[in-house]
Amino acid sequence: MQKENVDVLIIGGGPAGGVCAVTAKMNNPEKVIMVIREHAQQLVPCSIPYVFGNTLKTVENGLGSCAQAEEMGIEARLGKVKDIDIDNKIAYYDDKAIVFDKLVFATGSVPFVHASLQHSCTLDGVFTIVKNVERIRKLKAYTEDKQNIIIVGSGFIGIEIAIEFAEAGKNVKVIGGSEYILNRAFDTEIAQEAQALMEQRGVEYVGSDRVVEIIDKNNDNIVNAVKLKSGKIIDAEVVILATGYQPNTDLADKVGLSLGHYGGIWVDDYMRTYHKDIFAVGDCTARRGFLSKAPSKVMLASTSSAEARVAGTSLYGIKYLKGMSGTISIFSTKIGDTVFASAGVTADKAELKTNKMIVIGAFWGLNRHPAKIPNAHRQYVKLIVSKHGGQILGGQVIGGDEAGEMINLIGHIIESGQSVYNIMSMQVATQPMLTSAPTSYPLIMAAIMAIKEIEG
Repeated sequence: MQKENVDVLIIGGGPAGGVCAVTAKMNNPEKVIMVIREHAQQLVPCSIPYVFGNTLKTVENGLGSCAQAEEMGIEARLGKVKDIDIDNKIAYYDDKAIVFDKLVFATGSVPFVHASLQHSCTLDGVFTIVKNVERIRKLKAYTEDKQNIIIVGSGFIGIEIAIEFAEAGKNVKVIGGSEYILNRAFDTEIAQEAQALMEQRGVEYVGSDRVVEIIDKNNDNIVNAVKLKSGKIIDAEVVILATGYQPNTDLADKVGLSLGHYGGIWVDDYMRTYHKDIFAVGDCTARRGFLSKAPSKVMLASTSSAEARVAGTSLYGIKYLKGMSGTISIFSTKIGDTVFASAGVTADKAELKTNKMIVIGAFWGLNRHPAKIPNAHRQYVKLIVSKHGGQILGGQVIGGDEAGEMINLIGHIIESGQSVYNIMSMQVATQPMLTSAPTSYPLIMAAIMAIKEIEG
């Protein structure tokens, strides 16, 4: 059996694996770093919805680049690691063996499908959203001449795919168990607004119901309908199960790594497993919430990249005393020309709401000034704030494209433990064609509204 020796072996070439490799090489340029990945081409995960419509148009336009890793001399191998000898630090793939000093699991996630629907995945026309070029290419090809599409799941991926198909002229229905779309990320009034815009773009939403059966009426192994819990039957040529993901930890479990809640690999704040030379990053890890520290199902490329940077700087000793203390659950999406973004807890979900431990600060304004400036768009900022101390626990934004960066600022505010009193006196650069007015900057005004609530 052919053997190779490396310093750092990373299993998985998605966002987490790629960022970890680059970060590790930057911090340890003398080390030999190798990434083993299963596929020659890698999709940018968040781009997947946009290959089905007019935004990206083709799967090829959603591919990521490995150029930086190649330029840095990071080695890459195509293959699937089948087994690992933890004690002797040897990984086996194909007919080869890799002897390593440090090992990083970056095996990502796989689609979650409820047990009651899993058998239906063998039907023609039933798909999950696998982060795999060939599988997405197959889905796109299958839907080219199909008109009636059902999306099961009302999260970000399902909604974004639905809108792309609708704008391409398809008849699209989204079926979700919640009353409104995106309900885990947004409070009701914001979710309602997002849903209204989605429906204006031709997507029908069937809420507060769920799919209990995927139907093959003709017994020809081709899907043609779904049955809902309410008993309603809806015809369909394609059913896409956008029902979330679960950690891909079969290999980790096989070799004896400890798994945490929801099946992810247990790691500490520096992404170390119980084995001192084995790390894990990305969707395959067991995550916890930033504020509550409770187990979390949130899977985001941004969180994965942050974890990868922490691991990449900590492989040979903790270089920076700043680990991953939990995911703040930060999201954004765009419906038409309106951006919806969220970070941290929502008021609807906040455990503190029931005993009046939080207050809300909210403000409607504009993203430009004055109001007649070209490209002005209304902007709404909502802050969820601790009543005792004013710490910002969550925030939501509706606005133009700038809302995508506004929520990143709010995410940093949450992560750094800042309060509305800090934000009230925050200095901002403002310019008529770029930002809100300094006199009514929505983020600052929302903080002031929260202070008014705190002080009665």
